[in-house]
Amino acid sequence: MTAKPIPPRPGSGASRRRLEEILRVDHAGELAAVHIYKGQSMVFSDTPKRDLSEQFSHMQGEEQVHLDAFEGLLREKNIRPTAMSPVWRLAALGLGVGTALLGEKAAHACTEAVEEVIADHYAEQIAELAPSDPELAARLTQFRDDEIGHHDRAVEQGAREATAYPLLSALIKTGCRVAIKISEKI
Repeated sequence: MTAKPIPPRPGSGASRRRLEEILRVDHAGELAAVHIYKGQSMVFSDTPKRDLSEQFSHMQGEEQVHLDAFEGLLREKNIRPTAMSPVWRLAALGLGVGTALLGEKAAHACTEAVEEVIADHYAEQIAELAPSDPELAARLTQFRDDEIGHHDRAVEQGAREATAYPLLSALIKTGCRVAIKISEKI
């Protein structure tokens, strides 16, 4: 997970537009994470793997803290969330349920893939924001570290042992990257 430098955006109002993009997409990502973990938790809740339900529920709670922070920032800075929120909520719940139905390893593979993309995305934003908004960069650093913890736990619990792992991981990562680009603009 490496950060790529983001070139400054030219033009009047560019920094405000960029802040809107950052907060909108981060809010969307945390909204999706809450619903992925909610879906995974629901699937495992009445199974012999109830401990997985509790683990995913715990991670859902951590993501909810991030989501609440972004909702506060959107309100404070008078920035609208992405218009895609209802779609992302449903897609994320479906991804969580679907990967959990594929089994424990697939659910962990989903976590690993999503959190890797998000941690990398946060790292890029942190590098971009550190000079101009160190307070927001510090907050994003904290959230990125939480995402890396989820990623590492998923790897430890066998994410890479999932059936068709390379394909599953690639599909999820691609979906995340597409959602990021769409959420920045819409």
